[in-house]
Amino acid sequence: MNAEEIVSRLLYRDALMLVIDKPAGLPVHPGPKGGETLFHHLDALRFGLPRRPEAAHRLDKDTSGCLILGRHPKAIARLNEMFKKGEIDKVYWAVVEGGPDADEGEIDLPLAPKSPDRGWWMKVDPKGQPSLTQWRVLGRSHTSPLRGEVAPEAREGVGSETSVSVVLPPRPGALTRSDPPPQGEDEKRFTLLELRPITGRTHQLRVHCQASGFPILGDPIYGTAPRFGGPGLHLHARSVTVPLYPKKSPILVEAPVPTHMRERVEACGAL
Repeated sequence: MNAEEIVSRLLYRDALMLVIDKPAGLPVHPGPKGGETLFHHLDALRFGLPRRPEAAHRLDKDTSGCLILGRHPKAIARLNEMFKKGEIDKVYWAVVEGGPDADEGEIDLPLAPKSPDRGWWMKVDPKGQPSLTQWRVLGRSHTSPLRGEVAPEAREGVGSETSVSVVLPPRPGALTRSDPPPQGEDEKRFTLLELRPITGRTHQLRVHCQASGFPILGDPIYGTAPRFGGPGLHLHARSVTVPLYPKKSPILVEAPVPTHMRERVEACGAL
């Protein structure tokens, strides 16, 4: 990713705050293994200020979508305080395997680190920190996802008014909507959930969904996806609502559905 690409993912900008559409697969902060991170590209988002912006919260490496950045120390401190007080509303979209029978509900399960050797991996633990997630069904798919191809023109701006929807003809032998699912896949079912984390524990949404019997599609840690070569984590920070200015309406920012999730989100009837 270069400077032009990171700037193209800017969703919102004012004097205090930026919101970008973080791509899946890009860590926010440098880790012990090195490699490219968002931190290495923040200078491109200064827009004339002497300091680079800083992330005001976390998104997992494989989670895409809305990431809030503070543009200077006072703004960062203000945003951090708002997150601590629960004043910023975060909405995620997740495609899960199977799904709940009800149309809405909440998951109230305390979480704790899985082991000292894997500090970022979490588990349900009665002695852990209180953790609450609210969820709502946005759509259901009762068959396997289709295998159509999406043209490059349709891979950006999904969910926005400016998106272009161009579908290429299916490959020879590919499934179409009139074809039955292949043998062994007719029982697969996916559900698109809207998830609202009331608390902000590490991996909270991923563990809560897995513990409730419907792991997030593409999760290689808590779900059924292979460690490498899977469909990608189907978890997307869809929107944030930030009441940043007391005398103005809250700022609502939405991120378009990423390419790797679009097929299954469409199969659930949400696009």
